[in-house]
Amino acid sequence: MIKRKQQGKANVVWALFISIVLCIIVGNAFLAINTIQGLSRTQQSLDNTNMLSTAIEQLHLSVVQAESGQRGYLLTQTDDYLVPYYDAVAQIKSQTSHVNALHSEIDGQAQRIAQLLLLVEAKIAELKKTVELALNDKEKRALLRLNTHEGRDLYREIRALVNDIQERELLFKVSHFSKLEQIKKEAKITFGITAVTSALLILGMFLLARLNLKNAAEYRAELEMQNETLASKVTERTQELTLYSDELSRSNRELEEFAFVASHDLQEPLRKIQAFSDRLESMFKDELGEKGADYIARMKNAAQRMSNLINDLLEFSRVTTRGKDFTDTDLNSILNDIKGDLEIAINECNAQVVTVEMPIIQADPSQMHQLFLNLISNAVKFRAPNVDPVVNVDFERVCEFSEDHNSEICWHVITVKDNGIGFSDEYADKIFVPFQRLHGRSEYKGTGIGLSVCRRIVERHGGSIAAISTLGEGATFIIKLPVDAELFTLQGEA
Repeated sequence: MIKRKQQGKANVVWALFISIVLCIIVGNAFLAINTIQGLSRTQQSLDNTNMLSTAIEQLHLSVVQAESGQRGYLLTQTDDYLVPYYDAVAQIKSQTSHVNALHSEIDGQAQRIAQLLLLVEAKIAELKKTVELALNDKEKRALLRLNTHEGRDLYREIRALVNDIQERELLFKVSHFSKLEQIKKEAKITFGITAVTSALLILGMFLLARLNLKNAAEYRAELEMQNETLASKVTERTQELTLYSDELSRSNRELEEFAFVASHDLQEPLRKIQAFSDRLESMFKDELGEKGADYIARMKNAAQRMSNLINDLLEFSRVTTRGKDFTDTDLNSILNDIKGDLEIAINECNAQVVTVEMPIIQADPSQMHQLFLNLISNAVKFRAPNVDPVVNVDFERVCEFSEDHNSEICWHVITVKDNGIGFSDEYADKIFVPFQRLHGRSEYKGTGIGLSVCRRIVERHGGSIAAISTLGEGATFIIKLPVDAELFTLQGEA
């Protein structure tokens, strides 16, 4: 009991330690994930602002390039200046789409970018109009349009807006770089905490392991001492059981000899009673009269019943003392033999015995024959009036967990069901008691020991038998036999 309490305390300590370890692991994981997510978000924000700043700058440079190409062409009338102009205009279209696809986390920045794109669009339209006039030999009108300074004013607005956007993005970058540095510092602290807690956990596990080894050594020493004590007790008990077994074997032999002698000595006077009864009936039948003949008939019936009782009692006592070794027994063959034995009785009452495919089990073949012979003959004998008997023999294999053997045990479950007269449920256990009868001798013959023999046969095979019934609705006998009979009983008897 003390050792069990100590073991329980050790289990509680280990459970508490494991709980603390799990909590620390979960906490460290949460801190690490939170740090990683913060770094990822900050890095993503920096990537977004860098892409946006670069795209805005490239768009600005393309506008400058387009304007430079336009002015160079207007001043020199050289087509070479139109090459950078056309390249810049083509790039501005794709760059505008790229800027539209980007987003900024700064408040109001989206509106500024939209305004910038509108100004760029207006600037490109102004450049195209001036170039078209120049290409159509309208240089004076193109120069006049250029001198209106509309394009210059648009560019100034574009440059101012670009500078504003870039400055805001730069401030955003600076703030996020500061945030990134802060997260890195927090990450170092987090990893430091993780390292310290991991070291403490390793130290704690080492201490608990040492404590556990110490307790295990003490427990092993105590267990060895108990094993030595137990071994001596087992040796003493084995000697006692050996003596008891020898005494039991001797008692069984004496009981068997007594049963044989008793049956022989009892049968001898019964045979004489029957023989002299037959002589009286044959030689003095007329002198005895009707009443005397009735007395002799009753005496003969009583002697025959007593002889049957002696034989059944002897058979009941020999179930275990005369049992044979268990061998592979085909129940299909057993049932076919029983159908042959009961053929006359089956035909007389137009009975049906329906069987399914039965297993091959480890059993005493002769006792299995006796078991099913008793059950099927009872089903045929105790039939309902004016109803043809139907006997169904079914089988299934059932497995269940046994706490006694700490393993799964499988059973052969065999049911013998009939449509006979049945019996009240209150007699379900009494019918297996020797000489227990539910009906008078005039209704159904027998000594009332057949089901008792069945129960002893099933118990010898390590199984059980039970009956369920409702009066007037037939009876069902359920037999459970272990698949591995060696777990429950010894094969054969000395």
